[in-house]
Amino acid sequence: MHLLARTRSIPLFAVTALALGGFAIGASEFTGMGLVSNLAQALLPTLYESAPARALAATAWVTTAYASGVVVGAPAIAALTARLPVRRVLTVLLAMFVLGSVLSAASTTLPMLVGARFLAGLPHGAYFGLAVLAARRLLGEARRGLGAAAVIGGLTISNIVGIPVVTGLGQRFGWASAYVVIAVLFAVALVLVFVFVPALPADRRATVRSEMRALRRPQVWLALGMGAVGFGGLFAVYSFISPLSRQITGLAPDLLPFLLATVGLGMTTGNFVGGWAADRSVRRTSYAALAVLAVGLICLALTARWHVGLFASAFLIGAGAAALGPTIQTRLMDVAHEGQTLVAALNHSAFNVANGLGAALGGIVIASGMGLLAPAWVGIALTAGGALLAVTSFSIDRNHRRSGRVLPYGTGRISTITA
Repeated sequence: MHLLARTRSIPLFAVTALALGGFAIGASEFTGMGLVSNLAQALLPTLYESAPARALAATAWVTTAYASGVVVGAPAIAALTARLPVRRVLTVLLAMFVLGSVLSAASTTLPMLVGARFLAGLPHGAYFGLAVLAARRLLGEARRGLGAAAVIGGLTISNIVGIPVVTGLGQRFGWASAYVVIAVLFAVALVLVFVFVPALPADRRATVRSEMRALRRPQVWLALGMGAVGFGGLFAVYSFISPLSRQITGLAPDLLPFLLATVGLGMTTGNFVGGWAADRSVRRTSYAALAVLAVGLICLALTARWHVGLFASAFLIGAGAAALGPTIQTRLMDVAHEGQTLVAALNHSAFNVANGLGAALGGIVIASGMGLLAPAWVGIALTAGGALLAVTSFSIDRNHRRSGRVLPYGTGRISTITA
């Protein structure tokens, strides 16, 4: 009996270890957004003094560089490591995170920090893609959406606890201290993954060519597009939430961690609800997530001048955006067939295209003098674009269902796809 209980606990400990890696990634990816004003003042003091809007827009390159690293690293690392033992690859990726975080803390100029953040982003997509597939194998096919939500949940929980705490430390002890703490988190995650994740065998049949075959399927690109465009609504505003909260709402700097925690609470709620709902209907969950994100962005644009409006909007934006994570991950599992490792990693490339796109477009409208609320309208447009791609994708499913045709992807007829 004791042995049986111990055996059943292995997946829980393993998935928790994988989620801790996601927790550290969340802190790494989002902390710079909460410290954007601190980065501008410390690394661009002259420009910040004469033209603060331009200095704030310039620090958006820190976010864009990390996102670019994810986009570049995810497909390359995933395809090249598909035949290697899972645990070994995961620990190497976490070691890369430790190195990138240390280099970030050691940066003394904005270009150095931008380069370090690019390097830190390289293992992001490959880690999440491989961790989600590992959780899927540990928890079973029927709970694939919940498995994705559990791993991604580490990132969203980080928005409640990790990011506000690390941001507060960065505000008090200097922005570099935030990246030192993040490096320690990655080191702890590395040890726990090595100890608790079982030696899952690699897919010996996987090759770079077989992984790339998934990219021939239009539905894969439509699903990735939903994330790349629709998720950009979050980053258009989150990248500048610190100056927006101070200059538009009048929020005291000491309350910024609570605002970030509110976003994190929304993200955690949306992630787990989205994972549960995606196991029942990917189509309805996709539409609902995009609708909640759009409502949150509209509320922000209209009510950000009031504290209640700011916090309520932040929760809705976080919830809607995070619900897309496990939903699109599940959709990709359904439509990819071959190339699961590559496609799972590309999902996070797509989200970081959204990261870079949202931050860049938000920075452009701010630098052009349109104000700190303008990124909310950029986010609304991006969310609408994601909704259009979702409608297109699921319309193709309905057409296949009506004709009774066998899908060129997946596991059989369209009736086997969660709709």
